[in-house]
Amino acid sequence: MNTFSLKIVTSDGLRYEGQAEELIVRTVDGDLGILAGHINCVAPLGMGMATAIIDGEKRYGACIGGMVSVLDGSVKLVPTTFEWAVDIDIARAKASEERAKEILANKTSSDTDIRLAEARLKRSLIRQSVTRYK
Repeated sequence: MNTFSLKIVTSDGLRYEGQAEELIVRTVDGDLGILAGHINCVAPLGMGMATAIIDGEKRYGACIGGMVSVLDGSVKLVPTTFEWAVDIDIARAKASEERAKEILANKTSSDTDIRLAEARLKRSLIRQSVTRYK
């Protein structure tokens, strides 16, 4: 299968750099699949699971926010946060879910606290769902 150059980088550093056969990411408009020879494009990322086929093996990650670009056959994934499934701390994700649920259940939570808790809850659920694919 044909490959393309893939670089995954966050503000915390490089997560992957090398060749890939396929990449599927969640954009704000839905899933985007990328194969070798894809047209040039840029898309904002949503929150969801990223799937990459690297050396014939599927790898899964939690990909939150940011952008993806395809330029002249090279793909750059620049998410706000990215964690490979094998690196996700499930206990930490569950604790984050519980903290978010407590804030959402609290009748005195501010609108800002509720919005932040909703985002935290969604990130936690994505991380937990991705760990099923370790």
